[in-house]
Amino acid sequence: MDIIFLHDFKAKTLIGIYPWEKKIAQTIELNLEIALPTNRACFTDKLEDALDYSLIIKRINDILATKQFSLLEALAEHIAQIILTEFNSPWVKVSAAKLDIIKGVKKLGVCIERKS
Repeated sequence: MDIIFLHDFKAKTLIGIYPWEKKIAQTIELNLEIALPTNRACFTDKLEDALDYSLIIKRINDILATKQFSLLEALAEHIAQIILTEFNSPWVKVSAAKLDIIKGVKKLGVCIERKS
């Protein structure tokens, strides 16, 4: 299985259960591992046979700008389902973390793996 990855993807979004979290955007960090639908790009060296990283990043940024989640689990699941369905990946691993939200903890979050 061939996998592409996006590490240390940081973005601001509204996420959380507390009233202040629904008003103040927080920085989150995403890490993704995405199984490629085929290994054709390895042989053809053509973008049309690969997953376009920029399209994945744009889609995730669109989600973060338009949807609000209460839980990191729901955010991670939503991103995973988008990757599986819209980008035809057979497998994805999504880690989502809030940064510096609790004193003494650099980041806290969840990691999920899903198959199509």
